[in-house]
Amino acid sequence: MNNEKDKHDNSNEYIDIEEYSKLGKQPPKGAKYLIKIDKALYKVEEECMTGRQILELAEKKPVERFQLNFKIHKGAVKKIEYDETVCFSEPGIERFMTIPLDQTEG
Repeated sequence: MNNEKDKHDNSNEYIDIEEYSKLGKQPPKGAKYLIKIDKALYKVEEECMTGRQILELAEKKPVERFQLNFKIHKGAVKKIEYDETVCFSEPGIERFMTIPLDQTEG
């Protein structure tokens, strides 16, 4: 009998990292990923991206006016620096959130 393959093993499909996180599973390495930034879904074909690249993907420009966080399974939130690398194959990452950094004078 064949080994049962994960339904997301098809190379044409994107791995939804939020779904994997909610199921307590680690996304496979070297896949295409579906990531959520704020309320929008993005298809990425890289396993790892920097905070800056994720903000640029979400068209948050200039990136220096935004903070990027990710939500970890079970509710914890972690800040991502612009030059910090995030790998979507890491377990527990549910989604990304951007926060505008208000430039107030005074």
